[in-house]
Amino acid sequence: MTDVAGHLLIFTLCGVVLFVIPLVIGRWIRPDRPSAAKDDIYECGEPTIGSSFIQFDLRFYVVALLFIVFDVELVFFFPWAQVFGSAIHLADTSISADAANHLTSTLFPEIHSPAASDQNSAISTTSLHPSAALALGWMSFVDVIIFFAVLLVGFAYLWKRGDLDWVRPDELKSIANPSHR
Repeated sequence: MTDVAGHLLIFTLCGVVLFVIPLVIGRWIRPDRPSAAKDDIYECGEPTIGSSFIQFDLRFYVVALLFIVFDVELVFFFPWAQVFGSAIHLADTSISADAANHLTSTLFPEIHSPAASDQNSAISTTSLHPSAALALGWMSFVDVIIFFAVLLVGFAYLWKRGDLDWVRPDELKSIANPSHR
């Protein structure tokens, strides 16, 4: 058996054992006293009103999924802000050489790694030229504008399609004119 397969087998076995042990211990320890009150259907600690087999409106899920999609997309703005801020700050000619080296190592950690400084000491002590930093800042700005434009196109598509409207126009017609149901 190869080394990778052996590790995978051990990992899988440990995962299954660690999953099953609490279930078995819980089965042995917990009391078994069923009652009518425990068998009742409830939601959020309250007894249900009506049948529990009603159709749930999908708009709740659609709005939640849209919120998650656009919320996750917003997370991509934070690394951009770090790169943009560091690049623009590095483009300032009045900063010290130590600050410029620190900002360059922040922007390009692979160049300023200890292994790189052992191999080539000239690379680890140089900083990015202000004009190159300004070009990097503007390039990152253009990148985020393109990213935001794609996000706005998706948002406009959802808005035009009516996914952001809580009550759609065809539902408003049926509410206003109940004889057409």
